[in-house]
Amino acid sequence: MRIGLFGTGNVARALATGWRGAGHDVVLGSRSPEERGGAEALGGFAVVGLGEAAAHGEVLVNATPGTESVGLLKGIGAAALAGKVLVDVGVGFTENMELSHPNYSLSEEIQAAFPETPVVKTLVTMDSVVMTNPGSLEEPGMVFLSGDDAAAKRTTRQLLSDLGWPDAAQLDLGGIGTARGQEHAALLFIGVGDSLGTYGFGFKVVRPRQAA
Repeated sequence: MRIGLFGTGNVARALATGWRGAGHDVVLGSRSPEERGGAEALGGFAVVGLGEAAAHGEVLVNATPGTESVGLLKGIGAAALAGKVLVDVGVGFTENMELSHPNYSLSEEIQAAFPETPVVKTLVTMDSVVMTNPGSLEEPGMVFLSGDDAAAKRTTRQLLSDLGWPDAAQLDLGGIGTARGQEHAALLFIGVGDSLGTYGFGFKVVRPRQAA
């Protein structure tokens, strides 16, 4: 597939590397591509304007700071995003490390602003290394999905598989409203990472034992 990622940070570059390795055609989109080398490579990737990234991608990925994401997407325009799957991996943090969306989720705000663009939330309960290398964990972790559109979820599941996440490790939480839980887990993620001294860990749902 052709994938356009909005963002050029660690997460965007890690995902781009993983999907390129799986054979996808990937570009990174930036507000100021000229400062990133323009059409030249950043880690081997073409860096283009946000509008160009939107035009390139069959699937789009929001990897921008969550406090800025909606404004950036509105700058691209609803028409450029319409009909394309938008995988949202953003979380909004204030300067005080508080969630910018305490009563809802960034994904819900994006979906409400762009009703013609199916949004799927995923990959926000781990760091960029684990996103693209789930085998780095001592035992299998889990990745979560939230979204209202079944076809968009199927596309996202395939992209997760391409990053090394087997189907059994992908847990569909339900509609886009469940993205709140994923984003709010960012606070737990930071706390666990600080306790462990590393952010290279994953979460896993342990099911109850079957009755004898």
